[in-house]
Amino acid sequence: MARGKVQLKKIENPVHRQVTFCKRRTGLFKKAKELSVLCDAEIGVFIHSSQGKIFELSTKGDMQGLIESYMKSTRPELIQADQAVENQSMHAKREINMLNQEIDILQKGLRYMFGVETGTMTLDELQVLEKNLEIWIYHIRSAKMDIMFQEIQLLRNKEGILKAANEYLKDKIEENIGAFDSVPSMTDSSYPLTIQNNVFQF
Repeated sequence: MARGKVQLKKIENPVHRQVTFCKRRTGLFKKAKELSVLCDAEIGVFIHSSQGKIFELSTKGDMQGLIESYMKSTRPELIQADQAVENQSMHAKREINMLNQEIDILQKGLRYMFGVETGTMTLDELQVLEKNLEIWIYHIRSAKMDIMFQEIQLLRNKEGILKAANEYLKDKIEENIGAFDSVPSMTDSSYPLTIQNNVFQF
């Protein structure tokens, strides 16, 4: 008599569940080994039990090699991303080393210029120092020209203010002169003067 179909659902009894887990795990590993031998396949199986235990099977080699092979075949973009990150890291390290060397040369050059460095500098070190001095001089001259242009602009603004004030005062003087000219003169014939007993009489 054939056995009926087993209904797949969680086994509630923990003892029965553990027994079934052990039996089926062994059967799964056995089938994986048979498939590997029959078909010359590389098989890896991970099992994580409900008790937190991990069981694994790798039919050829170790599991780490199988995982790396899987990642290379299914996730080439991840490999490319890792390589890009590694290349960026190497580039950053090279740049940091170059900057550290340049800083050392500059510090040595400053000590050399101030007479603290008693040794001599190599030709390459002197060329690097010369290049940086030219850059510094360029920046200093640029800053100097900016300050001079600002001062010239301030002087032009002051000149404009003084010219406006001068025009205003000139207009005021002309207004005052015009008002003074409109006042009748004391020597006008409409005001006859007679002097009697040293007293002016109108």
